[in-house]
Amino acid sequence: MVDKILNEFEDLRNIQISVLKKISKIEADNINLGVSLLEKKLPEMWQNVNSNLELVVALEEEFQEYRKKYYTDNNIKALEDAQE
Repeated sequence: MVDKILNEFEDLRNIQISVLKKISKIEADNINLGVSLLEKKLPEMWQNVNSNLELVVALEEEFQEYRKKYYTDNNIKALEDAQE
């Protein structure tokens, strides 16, 4: 279950990165169009998504530390090795 959650965090991180790339692409495409609405709102949107990405990365790192401690405290590695 712990590893499943880590995989979900990785998915979240990748999705946020993808969204940032899409926003940047729209900003680049808008250079030719010059739509002021997009010029005004896209940087704010990018910043919000980037802030979310930073939160996801920080929580993922903290959860990895939790996992490491949990595995150490419960001797999970030894249990996995014994099952092989």
